[in-house]
Amino acid sequence: MAYYETVFIARQDILTPQVDALIETFEKILKSHGGQITKKEQWGLRTLAYKIKKNRKGHYVLINIDGTPEAIHEMEKQMRLHEDILRFLTIKVEALEEGPSFMMQNKDRDEKFTRQGRSTNEKQTTHPSSNSSLEPIEGKPE
Repeated sequence: MAYYETVFIARQDILTPQVDALIETFEKILKSHGGQITKKEQWGLRTLAYKIKKNRKGHYVLINIDGTPEAIHEMEKQMRLHEDILRFLTIKVEALEEGPSFMMQNKDRDEKFTRQGRSTNEKQTTHPSSNSSLEPIEGKPE
């Protein structure tokens, strides 16, 4: 069997449990054709670069698949027909990635950054129109 990665975008107005149901639907299709899902990641509701079918946001989902080309073909056929799927992309890979994907690693890093606040080497600047006093910049005359 070959290895595949599929990313699909679901409509913004469906709920997270409905996205889970979509994943389960595609998992049943794959299992009935001799494939299996090895990893599922929901990247959450994200803003699209441009409108797709009148949607500005979408639920992003990554699925790693170990299956036959027939199973992938059937899953993609069902994705094309499903009204909640805006876009999908399936690629064949040499080996499946272990651990969290790059998107999930960035999400964890961003959450850690917001929990800790600003880093210590960042300087907080004020806008010139604010009422706070400004310090002169070194090397420039006042």
